[in-house]
Amino acid sequence: MSRSHVDERIDETHDPDLRSWVDSADGQHDFPIQNLPFGIFDAGDAWRRGGIAIGEEILDLAALAASGLLSGEALQAAQAASESTLNALMALGRAPARALRRAVSALLAGGTDGATRERVAGLLHAAANCRMHLPAQIGDYTDFYAGIHHANNVGKLFRPDAPLLPNYKYVPIAYHGRASSIRLSGTEVRRPLGQLKLPGADTPSLARSRQLDYELELAAWIGAGNELGEPIVLADAPSHLFGISLLNDWSARDIQAWEYQPLGPFLAKNFLTSVAPWIITADALVPFRTAQRPRPEGDPAPLPYLSDSGDQRRGAFGIELEAILQTQAMRARNMVPHRLARISTSALYWSIGQMIAHHTVGGCNLRPGDLLGTGTISDAGAVGSLLELSRGGQAPIALPDGTTRTFLEDGDELSITGHARAEGYVSIGFGECRGRILGQ
Repeated sequence: MSRSHVDERIDETHDPDLRSWVDSADGQHDFPIQNLPFGIFDAGDAWRRGGIAIGEEILDLAALAASGLLSGEALQAAQAASESTLNALMALGRAPARALRRAVSALLAGGTDGATRERVAGLLHAAANCRMHLPAQIGDYTDFYAGIHHANNVGKLFRPDAPLLPNYKYVPIAYHGRASSIRLSGTEVRRPLGQLKLPGADTPSLARSRQLDYELELAAWIGAGNELGEPIVLADAPSHLFGISLLNDWSARDIQAWEYQPLGPFLAKNFLTSVAPWIITADALVPFRTAQRPRPEGDPAPLPYLSDSGDQRRGAFGIELEAILQTQAMRARNMVPHRLARISTSALYWSIGQMIAHHTVGGCNLRPGDLLGTGTISDAGAVGSLLELSRGGQAPIALPDGTTRTFLEDGDELSITGHARAEGYVSIGFGECRGRILGQ
């Protein structure tokens, strides 16, 4: 079994008093110096390479690797990140990425000497002039169902007397999704074709989905993988987590309702999944790790391979997600987008570590750049999909522009944002995961 345990700790990069000489970084909503997320960009030159977001700028890691300002593991990581995807950097594991994070933090910090500051300034690009790309080549994508409130809400719509199946509180449920249709935030959403069985119809028909929905999720990116047949134990799972980003697993609920039994969703999910461009590293998120919520009284304890005291104490994350809707009419009238939900990711029933441990317990090998979705995150007072919010389409939602919604309509734009917060630390953001529904 894997024995690559990583010691997660607070260091100088998390200092709430740390300031950057990059003017746009201090007080920046998403990307202060305490964040330093990784992504893949080009600066209008069609050359894709790794970058780190700082305020409204992007630090060019290929140029940094060639600058002579780095050495050791930090240089090794920057060289790996100079490629067109982050897979090579992910494969190095946590330590080199952490070394690069610490070196970049020191170069961007306010106390940096003038000569060094001038050299680093020449390696920055205005984010507004850059184009982002998928951060990694995704070999495999697995979507979990780890939000118990979502599972319970959806179950009540279809099985009012038994909303949760007996295995849910024992098994981190998941299905293998389609990696080929994962696209970057901003990709327009085509309403998919599929078989629908309309109310009152005796047979299904091929038609475009009328019940298009979003799903509020996190994406967990795998760093160092494991060998086939060698499970990752739960205590070592943090060593294999490169970082986290935002994810929207667009869903066609009417197609899903007809096809999902007995094997689960297929065309209802494989037409598009959106991810945000920036990956917030596992090291940046150390201050925001928090205890898992206690299981309700009477719930079974996890099986031993899914139980670890460290994961119970610090396996969850203090991340707050928001889902925001702007209709075509709202845009035309310059109206502020409407917030549909604000939800804490601590509501997840299963931790990301438990997802990794369960995924590999049978011997499955995860690889650098693999992506795990958490599944839709809902809570007792807020929900992460329109399926829940509209109660399966039976309770239309009133919007500020005078219209209503049960599901997404053509021209609607759905955005997901996220921020990690903890007392005594600077909040860091996840950017945006956005998509607009195309008219047919």
